[in-house]
Amino acid sequence: MISEQKFTRTTTGKALELNQNPAIYGAFAEIGAGQEVARFFFQAGQASQTIAKTMSAYDMIYSDEIYGKEASGRYVCESRLIKMLDKEYSLLQKRLDKSRGDKTTFFAFADTVTTGDMAKRHCHGWIGVRFQTKPKGQPNDIIMHVQMMDKYRLQQQETLGVVGVNLVYTAFHHIQNHERIIPALVDNIKEGQVIIDMIRFTGPDVAHINNHLMNLELVRRHLAEAVVFTPDQNIITVADAVYGKPLIVERGSFRPVTNAHLDLLQKGIQQFHLSFPKEKDPLILFEMTMNALQVQGKFDERDFLNRVRALTSLGYPVMVSSHFRFFTLKRYLRQYTKEPIGLIIGAKLLERIFDEKHYQDLEGGIIEALSKLFDGKTLLYVYPTKSADSCLTARSFHPDPKLKHIFRHYQELDSMVDLASCEQVDEFVHSDRILDMIENGNFEWERLVPASVRDLIQKEKLFQR
Repeated sequence: MISEQKFTRTTTGKALELNQNPAIYGAFAEIGAGQEVARFFFQAGQASQTIAKTMSAYDMIYSDEIYGKEASGRYVCESRLIKMLDKEYSLLQKRLDKSRGDKTTFFAFADTVTTGDMAKRHCHGWIGVRFQTKPKGQPNDIIMHVQMMDKYRLQQQETLGVVGVNLVYTAFHHIQNHERIIPALVDNIKEGQVIIDMIRFTGPDVAHINNHLMNLELVRRHLAEAVVFTPDQNIITVADAVYGKPLIVERGSFRPVTNAHLDLLQKGIQQFHLSFPKEKDPLILFEMTMNALQVQGKFDERDFLNRVRALTSLGYPVMVSSHFRFFTLKRYLRQYTKEPIGLIIGAKLLERIFDEKHYQDLEGGIIEALSKLFDGKTLLYVYPTKSADSCLTARSFHPDPKLKHIFRHYQELDSMVDLASCEQVDEFVHSDRILDMIENGNFEWERLVPASVRDLIQKEKLFQR
């Protein structure tokens, strides 16, 4: 668990401390918001002891001549940031390594961002630092995607400057203590000023930092609404994962993922193509909420990593979000795609969705929530919840009598679609039951999970105490 340590140094004070360290020397390259990070180092004083070069290449032709063109044609993107770090760090070593490399830890800071009126544009950017922890050492990278949430451009620029100084300061002062990293990055930042929805650490001196856990911490601290883990164990922003794509989202605890979960998914995919016959294949997302990651009220890091490892082994990305309620999850995803979204749920969840007590904080109550959930291109795909003595489907579900008319309304709109009848499915085996089998040495669990997951659990001893 990340500690709640408070940092009291001002941003200018941090820049001055770095400037006064003769062993730290580097370059700044900033595109899109002015030289906001370098400005703090200049204003702090003694900047010549830290800054070898600052630059901004705003003209696209100049920028392309220096860093090369992007295949996507974009300038505010991760690939552009990496090219900036590659170029500036290599120049430092080429020009200065012989003269001072044996006594200097070099760094290159870069950012490529867009700022402006939030009503007109998405204010976001990529920032990163490449740095040594000892002279002649191998370089390490910290790369982040940020969104500036202030209303006005000058506020956004100031926030970017603070985050940038924090990033450089963290690289040289907090990197050995992973518990201090996330708090340090947002020191002197007010709540709601910035979103950090992806962070990645690479290099020999940051190998002790688990990227999955650090990104999960962003969600836990409400610095990000969601993060996505890819099948190749990478982390990407939700925007990069889902932008402009039709989606199928299956929510669960997946502790572990089971054959039943895959049956839900396959039936959901089939129904999606019936619901939207002209759409291309949807992106599949397994989704877990922060609440679902708690075990007996506590967060278990190893358990979380086990779940993500098992899910991504199936070849699908995994999203962890802070959205307990479906309508807020849908609203969040709608920022990035206008294409159809199919949300796969077990029929038992209808009881929660049509329970008014979950919407008491909304002025319009359950009617407001449902109107935000269903938009004509967002459907609930309902899988039967079947046990030895009962079976629940959307068709057989009966909400509170005073809600039956609104429930019937969405049924008639085909906003809720049964994926199968009770006769077409087996009794649903919950993950908890399989977990008990694993822990108790009952090998019956092996036939209840996908073969690849079975092999992974056995090989890496996942979900075992």
